[in-house]
Amino acid sequence: MSNRFHSIFKTIPTSSSFLRNHCFISLPPHFTPRVWICSGGFRDRMEMEGNGVSEASSSEVAVVVGDGELLDKKISLIRKAGPVKLQVIADFDATLTRYWVNGCRGQSSHGLLRQGNPEYDIKRRELYEYYHPLEFSPTIPIEEKTKLMEEWWGKTHGLLIEGGLTYEAIEHSVATSTIAFREGVVELFEFLEKRDIPILIFSAGLADIIEEVLRQKLHRSFKNVKIVSNRMVFDEKGVLVSFKGKTIHSLNKNEHALDMAAPLHDRLGYRDQPTDDNASVKLRTNVLLLGDHIGDLGMSDGLNYETRISVGFLNDNIESSLDSYRKAFDIVYLNDAPMSGVVKLVSELCSNGGD
Repeated sequence: MSNRFHSIFKTIPTSSSFLRNHCFISLPPHFTPRVWICSGGFRDRMEMEGNGVSEASSSEVAVVVGDGELLDKKISLIRKAGPVKLQVIADFDATLTRYWVNGCRGQSSHGLLRQGNPEYDIKRRELYEYYHPLEFSPTIPIEEKTKLMEEWWGKTHGLLIEGGLTYEAIEHSVATSTIAFREGVVELFEFLEKRDIPILIFSAGLADIIEEVLRQKLHRSFKNVKIVSNRMVFDEKGVLVSFKGKTIHSLNKNEHALDMAAPLHDRLGYRDQPTDDNASVKLRTNVLLLGDHIGDLGMSDGLNYETRISVGFLNDNIESSLDSYRKAFDIVYLNDAPMSGVVKLVSELCSNGGD
């Protein structure tokens, strides 16, 4: 990162080795960033508008911390409690997965699905085009919006059943998709698995698709992963016949939905392996939360946590969203950043845990 870029930020004094070893930056008042997306790649050029302008290569990562002292305190508290009290709660799409893939918008776990029946793919797309703007409308009250989301998810699930979705279609959809994990996700999962730290993946999408993405894209499984998402029921021919339990949509994706969580074992070979039950997960009262929307902060609702460090991935619309993100999250990674910074963070959080 150029000297001109560094000159517009205030250095954060800290005792944490995690913060000392990273290019964390604190924004001065009234600073407005602008990110230009060029056709050659999603991070080829970054222009900061305010007190300076710079260019950043794709290997550089911009990170913003709103309150360095508070973050330092949280890191210290979680380290003292040790790994036995820690759990990781993560959104899936655009958090564990990349926002941009080969210069184009990457697919989501729900968006990649092709039923093998074009008529029903079109109908689901029409539902998306109608309800998606309502999901992010600032004028619709939350109670009304919640009902609309329940309506949207219910109609979509009905179309998947009516259209005769098969598990074979899921496998093919994932194989031909452009979904991809952030660099460093495998290292993060391996580190946490070694220390028996549970990872709860919260998604308003479909658990079966997420499992298939993990299987095809990571080529391995993790015993400490639980999927909190909508799970399908297939008949003996592999045809979808129903969904299990209550619907999880974008506005109820939180710890209250934990009872729907299923260990990542159904299709990945860990059916008989022991896993933490929900009660023991809830006893882990220190949380590292990963998300790409401010609404993802609600994933820890219902959990009586003691200390929470929140990491936000601000992938797009930097200029309009950075101020709200830096106020909401403890750490904000900009421009579809890799997961390497989070790996270093958990290494610090577990450094007193018997390594």
